[in-house]
Amino acid sequence: MIRNKVTLKQIEALVFVADLGTFRKAATALGTTQPNVSVRIAALEDTLKTVLMHRDAGSVQLTDKGRAVVAAARTVLRSTEALLEVADRRDLIDEKLRLGVTELVASTWLHSYLRMLRQTYPALRVELIVDLSVEIEKHLSAGQIDLAILTGPTRNSAFASVSLGSYRYGWVASETISNSLGPRPDFARVFAHGLMSHGKHTLASRSLRRHLLDERLSPDEVVHSSSLTALRHMAADGMGVALLPRQLYTADLAAGRLYEVDCSWVAAPLDFSSCFHKDRSTLYIEKAADLAMQAAQSARE
Repeated sequence: MIRNKVTLKQIEALVFVADLGTFRKAATALGTTQPNVSVRIAALEDTLKTVLMHRDAGSVQLTDKGRAVVAAARTVLRSTEALLEVADRRDLIDEKLRLGVTELVASTWLHSYLRMLRQTYPALRVELIVDLSVEIEKHLSAGQIDLAILTGPTRNSAFASVSLGSYRYGWVASETISNSLGPRPDFARVFAHGLMSHGKHTLASRSLRRHLLDERLSPDEVVHSSSLTALRHMAADGMGVALLPRQLYTADLAAGRLYEVDCSWVAAPLDFSSCFHKDRSTLYIEKAADLAMQAAQSARE
């Protein structure tokens, strides 16, 4: 019997070190200490009577045998999780989900999504990062988060993407500015009241810049903010006309805090996806991506 010779903690430690590249990062992700991780892997190597990795100045390099064992270890972990799924004991999946989302998601359907996660995996602990899509994708590529909810599918072929649908943009302003512009104003008139948009490197702002150049208008006069919520408030305070995803301001329209401007140009819809590593992700991470699709769909209905 191998039950007292190889443990799931040892297998898990091996996979995390292989994925994250250092004992320190693996210990942080596992919620334990670096010495504990080192002891687990040393015990596994002793049991298997083989060297799985070489340690060198804070980094590790898997041996050929180590790479083969890591592949088998992933299968063991997924099979263990599948056993709990079959037994309908998802409550025993006591893990951490490192989740990265954009501000649009955080301001709209994140709460309902987290509630769905809690109902499905009661013991799952969520570690949340809210940032721009470009930054979230960097975290994902660096192995610092498990699941990313961001704009568009990732271009990295190592990651899988689940489409979450698209979100239309619109222009909004205060009642005073809206009345001043009147119905269906041309773009130059809207520009004259001051334009506001998301961060300069977002898809919408890059698209806006190209349109302004085509119209021989200065992109430098656009006010940019990394916070969509701040743009909403600035528009409501009469500071200009803001380009925002419609889902973010529908409640403001109903309450009379903002008024939609039917401008002749608007940014293309914003596509969203949930992304995770194809080979390294566990079943609960893949399930979390599916739940994100359900939450996003419910928010649009």
